[in-house]
Amino acid sequence: MTVTAKICGINDALAMRTAVEGGASHVGLVFYPPSPRSVTPAEAAALAAIAGTRAVRTGLFVDPDDRLIDTVLADVPLDLIQLHGKESPERVRSLRRRTGRLVMKALRIGSAADVGAAEAYLDAADWLMFDALPPKAMKNALPGGNAVAFDWALLSGRAWPLPWMLAGGINSNNVADAVRLSGARVVDTSSGVEDAPGRKSPDKIRAFLAAVAAL
Repeated sequence: MTVTAKICGINDALAMRTAVEGGASHVGLVFYPPSPRSVTPAEAAALAAIAGTRAVRTGLFVDPDDRLIDTVLADVPLDLIQLHGKESPERVRSLRRRTGRLVMKALRIGSAADVGAAEAYLDAADWLMFDALPPKAMKNALPGGNAVAFDWALLSGRAWPLPWMLAGGINSNNVADAVRLSGARVVDTSSGVEDAPGRKSPDKIRAFLAAVAAL
């Protein structure tokens, strides 16, 4: 079994170099200003150049309008668009047609019913992502990157015709359990490789990628 990893929320050159040199299959750039990991198109272009073709360059957006997508794609050679808001299947389908890029729809999971919501996107998206639904009591929760996990066993034994990623509270210490319980073949981390929100740790990136490689 081969498991690969996406390092998301990269906003500095050292973190990007560490991720691609460590074997990350995907690297994520956040285009959502409320996030401490957000980057401008110019900053993202420089980071994407470091990655080159060594990893799938992924752009994270939250309910983006066409103008934002166009502005980013004019400068940044993204390979995959990650939609982390409340985008409908129709919106996902529209962005695939409009951009010619692969599109991944993230779903926030708190219960088995939330997992079932993936069905609506099977003919709209190219990828699925299952992330944690933040607790209602969590103040200032972001759409993702909250260091919160969900019950990974909710995905056990499930199969979809699309490739998918597991996200939410995953780090080097629990990634083996996350994969074992969910069956994921691609895992995503952001807060799990940080010293503080928005500040990536090269040591934690290396440790996470080593833990994934050991699987």
